[in-house]
Amino acid sequence: MDWSDRVGHRVRLRDLHIVLAVAESGSMAKASAMLAISHPVVSKAISELEQTLGVSLFDRSSRGVEPTPYGRALIEAAINVFDEMRQGFKRIEFLVDPTAGELAVGCPEIILAGVLPAITEHFLGQHPRVQLKIIHADTALMQFDQLRKHNVELLIARMPRPFVDEDLVSEPLFDEPFSVVAGIDSQWARRRQIELAELAGEAWVLPPPDSVPGVLIAEIFRKHGLRQPRAGILTLSVQLTTTMIASGRFVGLLPSSVARFNARRVRLKILPVKVPTVLGSVVVITVKKRTPSPLAQIFISSARAVAKSISDDAI
Repeated sequence: MDWSDRVGHRVRLRDLHIVLAVAESGSMAKASAMLAISHPVVSKAISELEQTLGVSLFDRSSRGVEPTPYGRALIEAAINVFDEMRQGFKRIEFLVDPTAGELAVGCPEIILAGVLPAITEHFLGQHPRVQLKIIHADTALMQFDQLRKHNVELLIARMPRPFVDEDLVSEPLFDEPFSVVAGIDSQWARRRQIELAELAGEAWVLPPPDSVPGVLIAEIFRKHGLRQPRAGILTLSVQLTTTMIASGRFVGLLPSSVARFNARRVRLKILPVKVPTVLGSVVVITVKKRTPSPLAQIFISSARAVAKSISDDAI
């Protein structure tokens, strides 16, 4: 296929936009409504693209359309094209006014309840006019779609070490131990020394065993030579976990920053229990071979600065 003659002068950004709309909606009629253009215009754009490329991009049926392998390849390329354009516009925007702009960051609830407020405070202290969009990303279940689909520029997550994914890059910020917590009015809150084994018969709030924190917590009990206690509540919700523990009827394990930041707010007590270190880290995750925007790089620098302060406090 000759790029200049057959493709370079014939494929327009508008055509790629139409392809993405058709793929997203699963129907040319729905795509035309989404784009506020007529159905014949959408159909003609797809047909001309197929003629230019010499392949079928969509399988048509009474239920709508489905991308062919060729269509999926073009859709992936189109997503990258528009993402690179967005990145370019953001760089231009930053060059025009380095103090303003928009940055989308993804993270799970455990990071929202722990280290993220400190990072955002540091970042916005430098760039108060930036609009920071925080988007939920369920990294505890190893879901990175928000990043792969370029809805966010980076993720802040708590992951086991080593973390390897062929299309992603992770930078460890700091290793963070878990803390055992109870409600401030719990009978355990008055004890000066507690062995983890003593809590085995208590009602626990724990993350699901097939989640990232669930795997790390299982390793804590294993290193202590203990069978993991049966949880009364299995949840990834930090709000539910802290609320139930604060009631005094449950105990749980939380990342130390989360336990510390929430102790006063929801009346938690960090118990004097020695917890074995497990190989888990708070990390920044980005897409491999994709240069973060200037604002994303500044945000990562803020994350490093906060991580250093946390590490220094732990010494």
